[in-house]
Amino acid sequence: MKAIWKGWLSFGLINIPVNLYSATVEKELSFHLLHKKDLSPIHYTRLCDKDGKEVPWEEVVKGYELEKGRFVVLTDDDFEKANIKRVRSIEILDFVDGDEIDTVFYEKPYYLEPQKGGARAYLLLYRALLETGRVGVTKFVLRNREHLGVIKPYKNMLVLNQLRFANELKLPAIDLPKGAFSKKEIEIAMKLIGQSTVKFNPKHYKDEYHDELLELIKRKAKGKGVRSKGKAPTKTVRSDLTAVLRASLHKRHSVHHR
Repeated sequence: MKAIWKGWLSFGLINIPVNLYSATVEKELSFHLLHKKDLSPIHYTRLCDKDGKEVPWEEVVKGYELEKGRFVVLTDDDFEKANIKRVRSIEILDFVDGDEIDTVFYEKPYYLEPQKGGARAYLLLYRALLETGRVGVTKFVLRNREHLGVIKPYKNMLVLNQLRFANELKLPAIDLPKGAFSKKEIEIAMKLIGQSTVKFNPKHYKDEYHDELLELIKRKAKGKGVRSKGKAPTKTVRSDLTAVLRASLHKRHSVHHR
């Protein structure tokens, strides 16, 4: 696996040389855009506004528009020179209780690997975080943009979890319903939750829709008819709530004892 970033992980006056690796793999079916009448591929091109000709990637630069029609071109060196320390280091600013960070802030994980000479300090930070239950809040620059993140122990390594800044979250104006429930409804709902509670194992959950969609594609390729799979849910009305809860309990019990 190739490192996507190399630099320093810092806390206090300790600087640890590290490599950063993406911890996720994108698994999506690739679809092409086609012209409906003859299925010929549609391409996106980089056209110059001035002469209407396509511009090759090697001639494309990044520019910031100061005012209408006036641009300042920035090179990779310029992005780094804006603040060399910030671009080349992941500095832990604070330590907090990991449970204090709401799940809506988490965005993307990265693995951190110590480079030569950094193993002992890396392991010390790993052990200290593990023992205290704390995570390190940090800011880091990746792909010319500063991100918020937390450093936390995971298995036998340190992971950098990219977070969203507070101003990147929006709270929708949801009109939450109001109403009271009977003691029996609450008891049955709690029993259903208790009966359905298991030890979390991520290997138990798989992307089944990916395989189902691929199966549909293969059927169409062979000229076979496409059959609908599954059934759309129907709304549970209030008058049926207790009965549906009881039925859910019975179904869960039956599945569990097969």
